[in-house]
Amino acid sequence: MMNLYSGTTCPFSHRCRIVLFEKGMDFQVIDVDLFSKAEEMAAINPHGRVPVLAERDLVLFEPNIINEYIDERFPHPQLMPADPIMRARARQLLIGMEREIFSHMEIIEKNSKAADKARQEIKARLTEIVPIFNKQKFMLGDEFSMLDVAIAPLLWRLDHYGIDLGKAAAPLMKYAERIFSRQGFIDALTPSEKAMRK
Repeated sequence: MMNLYSGTTCPFSHRCRIVLFEKGMDFQVIDVDLFSKAEEMAAINPHGRVPVLAERDLVLFEPNIINEYIDERFPHPQLMPADPIMRARARQLLIGMEREIFSHMEIIEKNSKAADKARQEIKARLTEIVPIFNKQKFMLGDEFSMLDVAIAPLLWRLDHYGIDLGKAAAPLMKYAERIFSRQGFIDALTPSEKAMRK
């Protein structure tokens, strides 16, 4: 059986939980409090971070790699495009989102001096992608994909992070509500994450 070591409020763990629930697989989520179990986590992941996927002799600890492994191992429903060109584009977009958007989430969570600048960066990048949702249902078109999985935890946490996108982002927020209404997303939420939105 797959075990996912997951932080109860970690947005990257949230991604992996979404994929597991979307697939409807048999797995166990092990909630980890990094403040009290740091040594235990360091034994599993040399970086001492979550998420970590453990299955027999396999241990993975990068969220995108975990999610692609799950998607390839359990291909229904498929979350990465089947076409190699589209799959490469999806991977490139994911890496771009990691650098330009998701890298700022950790700064906000640490509540460092750079948090306000990080909020502005996330707001600017999200505002740039709003027009996509005037034309299509999800990030890559009509099908829910790994890109939607990646951005969903951030969109869920906007209020929690103190990011207000304003009325111009209405198409993006309608898109977010489509994701939030998916059963896989609902099932993946921890009680702590549910409390992040009013």
